[in-house]
Amino acid sequence: QVQLQESGPGLVKPSQTLSLTCTVSGGSVTTNYYYWSWIRQPPGKGLEWMGAIGASGITYDSPPLKSRTSISRDTSKNQFTLQLSSVTPEDTAVYYCAGMWGGPSSRPGMDYWGKGTLVTVSS
Repeated sequence: QVQLQESGPGLVKPSQTLSLTCTVSGGSVTTNYYYWSWIRQPPGKGLEWMGAIGASGITYDSPPLKSRTSISRDTSKNQFTLQLSSVTPEDTAVYYCAGMWGGPSSRPGMDYWGKGTLVTVSS
């Protein structure tokens, strides 16, 4: 059973960098065909996919956030991280990490979700 858990500060000041870590258990961030994503949901709004990192370490970023987003991984800790720079109050959201198998014959959509963590951007 793959389980994901987000961790990191719940409050970030404007202009600073939002940093979150997702710890994966029951699976490996290096398993072939798996993609590990960050998704957020601002208050009163829908889910927004931010980006992902694949088993090979290749990253994929949502165009609107690409310039501010950096996704990386630590294979020794079986974790992947999100860094969102130059944050504003509009970046306040519940942030989720998620995983999906994207190999041949895969179904669309995420297969595993973390519980989410609220990050508030405020001074």
